[in-house]
Amino acid sequence: MFYKIKTVEPLDNFILYITFENDIKKYYDLKLLFDRWQEFKILQDNIKLFSNVKVDNGGYGISWNEEIDISCNELWENGKENLDV
Repeated sequence: MFYKIKTVEPLDNFILYITFENDIKKYYDLKLLFDRWQEFKILQDNIKLFSNVKVDNGGYGISWNEEIDISCNELWENGKENLDV
């Protein structure tokens, strides 16, 4: 099952605030990916790029450019409903 994304908002400290099509909202701590995936390190040094996150067509993920994206299922499964990240 896919948990499609309606909106994404970049917050301070590299947190993403995601609203899914079922109106459930979750926070996703992007910092967890900085050491795991080299592609995400550029966001750590480029706040402007981080702020330009957008929902992909169809709501199946979010992206910053052609190389940096995250699937809707990753955000759903690892997002938190409270901002205690």
